[in-house]
Amino acid sequence: MRAHLGPALRLALLMTVVLGLVYPAVMTGIGQLFFPAQANGSLVVRHGTIVGSRLIGQSFTSPRFFQGRPSATTPPYNAAASTPSNYGPTNPALLKEVQTNLAAVERANPGVNSRSVPPDLVESSGSGLDPDISPAAALLQVPRVARVNHLPVATVRNLVESRIHGRFLGIYGDPYVNVLELNLAIARMATQGRAARVGG
Repeated sequence: MRAHLGPALRLALLMTVVLGLVYPAVMTGIGQLFFPAQANGSLVVRHGTIVGSRLIGQSFTSPRFFQGRPSATTPPYNAAASTPSNYGPTNPALLKEVQTNLAAVERANPGVNSRSVPPDLVESSGSGLDPDISPAAALLQVPRVARVNHLPVATVRNLVESRIHGRFLGIYGDPYVNVLELNLAIARMATQGRAARVGG
């Protein structure tokens, strides 16, 4: 038994060093060297201040901004408590949640046909932190965002369309729009519009 114990302990120590120290250090170094933005959380910085991450959604409640998917976390988009609602398709609570979210979308976007509302505006994501919405979900909100920000509808629509990310490698996933990036662009555009009106 002692003859086997020594090699086993040495192997365990070797694997601890290689897999617990060397491998993580090498991967961290590669990440920082070749993909520094992604390795540090894909943070979005504006004027020297971190305003969010491209990977974690935020709660935008102001009508001047595009709104993301409903979040099942408490409070919404709580990154420390990522969770889905876990409501199954036969659970009445799921229907109630969808109906509540649909009513909120209709209130925020007058004139919208309930049948044209994309699922991602009424169903929470599996993580509760989804930072993206479908192009259809973004385009549905264009009239409201344009009206509240005193911008032409066509201008806001073009802004959305210019920020649509396609499928990965052209075949994987669905096209999407990052809500934070879109709202930052809207904020800049609205500020420029107000400056132009004041200057004019």
